[in-house]
Amino acid sequence: MTEALANRIAAQLDAPIETAVADFARSLAAKMDAQAVLFYGSNLRTRSLEGVLDFYILLPGTDEPAIWPTVSYHEREHEGQTLRAKVAVMTLATFGEAASGRLRDTTIWARFVQPCALIWAADDAARRDVIQAISAAAQTAAKLAVALGPVRGTADDYWRALFQATYKAEFRVEKPGRENDILSVNAAHFDGLLPAALEAQGITFNQKAGQIAPELGAAERTEILSWWRQRQRLGKPLNLVRLVKASTTFEGAARYAAWKVERHTGMPVEVTPFREKYPILAAPGVLFSLWRHRRKR
Repeated sequence: MTEALANRIAAQLDAPIETAVADFARSLAAKMDAQAVLFYGSNLRTRSLEGVLDFYILLPGTDEPAIWPTVSYHEREHEGQTLRAKVAVMTLATFGEAASGRLRDTTIWARFVQPCALIWAADDAARRDVIQAISAAAQTAAKLAVALGPVRGTADDYWRALFQATYKAEFRVEKPGRENDILSVNAAHFDGLLPAALEAQGITFNQKAGQIAPELGAAERTEILSWWRQRQRLGKPLNLVRLVKASTTFEGAARYAAWKVERHTGMPVEVTPFREKYPILAAPGVLFSLWRHRRKR
């Protein structure tokens, strides 16, 4: 990790947070004896208290269930308003390993190359570990982006290739072209990130007139793409197993899923008693309705 990338990540993690959100995060951290709490998602950008807040709570130690993270739903009252949060929990050690690309996972580094904020850290050591993990996520994502992207192109061309690939590797409800939305609303975040991450990764490149030409040899590109294909094959099965696990810990999962589907696709989803009680069994019917909705559009 270069000093330039570390400084960039540290500044990003210090993004301003609404007091109500910070208090919510700290209360969850205290209950779970956390090492750190990350806040991400659209509410970070809009600073809105509506919808569902997204937190990652990172724990001490190395004991981790086989399927991580553990996802749960929490509510907190604030000045007559109910705040809602989706909380993913895993150890800081596993989070760092996943961000570095050493695990068979696509979710951590692809998610945390995007904006996030460090709301709370137990101490300076925990903060340093989080900065290192987020920096590793940027390097992992950048490495794959230039292997998937064109021989020469803009930074957005490479990030777009990356997000198209990672979205296809998972079960996603977002409409096609979601990668363009990510890049447009987070333009300041991604501005200059690719060169900084490539430099930290040790990948040389030429940069001229707003375009980047990574100097990837054929053997190096083949090695990166082989690394990706191993994770790509496991993407959907692992995603499905995590969804099944989340349905057992995520009270209100059906309501949350219905809100998310409508938000990203425009298709309203009725939360029936059956869907509330058996969200996994109801999922195929919702996905079929979503398929029909997209065909009509």
